[in-house]
Amino acid sequence: MAEPVKKQQAPANPELAPFDWQDPLDLENQLTEEERMIRDSARAFAQDKLMPRVLQAFRREEFDRAIMDELGEVGFLGVMTGEQYGGSGLGYVAYGLIAREIERVDSGYRSAMSVQNSLVMHPIEAYGSPAQKQRYLRRLASGELVGCFGLTEPEAGSDAGNVRTRAKLDGDGWVIDGAKQFITNAGTDISGHVAITARTGDGEISNLIVENGTDGYSQGEPYRKMGWNASDTRPLTFEDCRVPEENLLGPRGQGFKQFLHILDIGRIGVAAMGVGLAQGALDEALAYAKERKAFGKPISKFQAIQAKLADLSTEIEAARLLTYKAALLKDAGRNFTLTAAQAKLKTGRLAVRATEEAVQIHGGYGYIEEYPVCRFYRDAKILTIGEGTDEVQQMVIARALGA
Repeated sequence: MAEPVKKQQAPANPELAPFDWQDPLDLENQLTEEERMIRDSARAFAQDKLMPRVLQAFRREEFDRAIMDELGEVGFLGVMTGEQYGGSGLGYVAYGLIAREIERVDSGYRSAMSVQNSLVMHPIEAYGSPAQKQRYLRRLASGELVGCFGLTEPEAGSDAGNVRTRAKLDGDGWVIDGAKQFITNAGTDISGHVAITARTGDGEISNLIVENGTDGYSQGEPYRKMGWNASDTRPLTFEDCRVPEENLLGPRGQGFKQFLHILDIGRIGVAAMGVGLAQGALDEALAYAKERKAFGKPISKFQAIQAKLADLSTEIEAARLLTYKAALLKDAGRNFTLTAAQAKLKTGRLAVRATEEAVQIHGGYGYIEEYPVCRFYRDAKILTIGEGTDEVQQMVIARALGA
């Protein structure tokens, strides 16, 4: 009887380092030593501090103040804010690395962290008076307080210029009437203020700071959401709400322009989140595919599964580079609007696809909450909506192309 043909093993290539699926190429040779340390610190925080607690927070749909305190202690709540105001004074590359690593584990607290950094602290530092900076920034950076950003209204979502909330100057104060919705960080026990857009005259939109506890300002019940369960999200109402004249944030009439700029900046963070969520989905899918056996071998050995993993790996790496470019442009003081919109569009769609494929690879287990991909799947969709829908990003991109 003839000897069975032995399967040939591909020779090892000593010139190729093992490919690390936990953190692909990622332009690590371009990161500074400080940025690598920040990335590793964020990864350790996500793994050690967040991962053991996120499923409980997801199920209870509750905001855990202790986690925000810890985020403040490690400097993740004032990443781009100057050290003179209690922040870390870092750039957008560092911020993107932190957002990515937190998102790989949890979206709810990452959203609270991101709102604090890009939508709350940045506008105060960029446009606030010296008194406003002193009053708010240190307490926000430490996690003593969280703030929120009030742009969206019942009839002003993607059409953000259709603001109906009004503020009338009356003596030494502004009287505000109107409503906001889908506002993150508004109703926790450490929520300190909201910065809102309001019409302060004909064809004029300005920004105003309204502190929690102000008469006439109320927060509705939290929304029951598809994902981001640990994130506090509510509607807001203003009825004859009076705030001091000095609560104007930035020059009168410049509010819409200011917040469009803030949204551009926020899209870098959202893009980093999309990369992180997609990477987290790939991490889980690959680990599961190596363990799960069918027909006598791990399912990672089947071509159909390999194709899914290979495509996701390739798409994630491309999205990572685009996001990294947007952050580099911002840190260099160059125009980043187009690249940030491209990155946000690409990564949001990728996160949806990656989480769906991860659930598919898990099969029935992917539909069970104990498996992270179930939460990832529910969290992903908002990344194609928040900070401007995909359709808004397409408008921004087309406009930048001169179309």
